[in-house]
Amino acid sequence: MSRDYQKTPEALSRLTETQFRVTQKDATEPAYQNEYWNNHQDGIYVDVVSGQPLFSSADKYDSGTGWPSFTKPIAADAVRSKSDRAFGMIRTEVRSAGADSHLGHLFDDGPAHAGGERYCMNSAALRFIPVSELETQGYGEYLSLFPAADTATEEHTS
Repeated sequence: MSRDYQKTPEALSRLTETQFRVTQKDATEPAYQNEYWNNHQDGIYVDVVSGQPLFSSADKYDSGTGWPSFTKPIAADAVRSKSDRAFGMIRTEVRSAGADSHLGHLFDDGPAHAGGERYCMNSAALRFIPVSELETQGYGEYLSLFPAADTATEEHTS
């Protein structure tokens, strides 16, 4: 199933002030004062602007930074990166591939056993979809990332 994950005026009009500042003006929300830094539920994180799937909770870990951190994107082509030279330093900015939303930054201090990358994201750029809602919200193809959820779903339908 191919979807168009572009930015639209309607999608932008639904954003909160913080979501707009983060995704469209490249802002950063405060550490530990954001919705998903301490979320431990199973599910996926999608672009708050376009709904494009970006990250899975299976790849989320506690980086101790106060922002949601992931070892990799849900698919290699879900995000793109570019050099960010703001604030007198060189960092790697991460943006959604479809809507070009600013998501956060990529660092090389992630867990070594998982490749060493840390995708440090802003909660305001993301919308979380719990496993129990993946099918109803149109993301059923991602259920396979959560084998325990597949089993539970099969048990309820048999």
